[in-house]
Amino acid sequence: MNMQEDVVIHLTELRKRILAVLGCFLVAMCGGMYLSPHILHFIKSSSSTYEVEWNVFAFTDGLFIYLRCAFLFAVLLTLPLFLYQVWAFVRPGLTEREAKGTLVYVPASFLLFLLGVSFSYFLVFPMMLAFMVKMNHNVGAAETYGIDRYFSFLFSIVFPLGIAFEMPVIILFLTKLGLLSQEKLKVARKYAYVGLAIVGACISPPDFVSHLSVTVPLLALFEISVLLSWRYSKRKDAMPSPT
Repeated sequence: MNMQEDVVIHLTELRKRILAVLGCFLVAMCGGMYLSPHILHFIKSSSSTYEVEWNVFAFTDGLFIYLRCAFLFAVLLTLPLFLYQVWAFVRPGLTEREAKGTLVYVPASFLLFLLGVSFSYFLVFPMMLAFMVKMNHNVGAAETYGIDRYFSFLFSIVFPLGIAFEMPVIILFLTKLGLLSQEKLKVARKYAYVGLAIVGACISPPDFVSHLSVTVPLLALFEISVLLSWRYSKRKDAMPSPT
C-alpha cells in the first residue's frame, strides 16, 4: 500500500467519523428544540432565590434562545461520542496498553465537564445573580432583564468553569506525552495559584466567602492534577526499561 492510498483510507475513515458525530448532533439538536421549553422553565425556576422576570426586546429573541438552548443541549449530548470518535481515529497508532490507558479519558473528560457545569450553575451563578440584583437595587434601578442578556451572563459563567474542571485530564495527558514533568509543575505552581485566584475573582462576587467558594475548588483541582501526574511519573519510573 503506497502513501497516497494510505492517506485516502485515513481521510475516508475521518469522513465517516465526522458524519457520525454530525448525525448525532442533528438528532440531538432536534431533541433539544423539543425539550427547550422544559429546559428553559427549569433554568428560570431553579437558577436563584430571586424571581427573575425575563423580557424580550426583539421579535427574534425567543427564537434565538430556543436555538441556543437546543444547540448547547446537542453539544452536551454529542460530546461523549465526539471524544470517543477522536480516540477511535487515533487508536490504530497506539499500542494495546496506550489504547486502554487513553480510553478512560473519554468518560473522565465528560464527567469532569458535567461536574464543572453543575458546580458553576448551582453554586456560582446564583451567587453572582444575587450580587448583581443587590447592586441594581442599591442604585435604585428598575429591574427589567432581557432574556438574551440573561443567558449570555449565564453561559459566560457556566462554561468557562466547565472547561476549567478539565484540568486533571489535561495535565495528566500532557504528562503522558512528556510535555509536563514534576519539575515543571513545581515551578508553575505559584503562577498557577495566582492565575486561578484571578480567574476565581473574575467569576465570583467580590466578597471574601464567595471568592473562596470558587477559588478553593479550582486550587484543589490543580493539586489533584499534580498528584495524578506525580503518581503516573512515579509508576512510569518504577517500570523496567525495555531491553
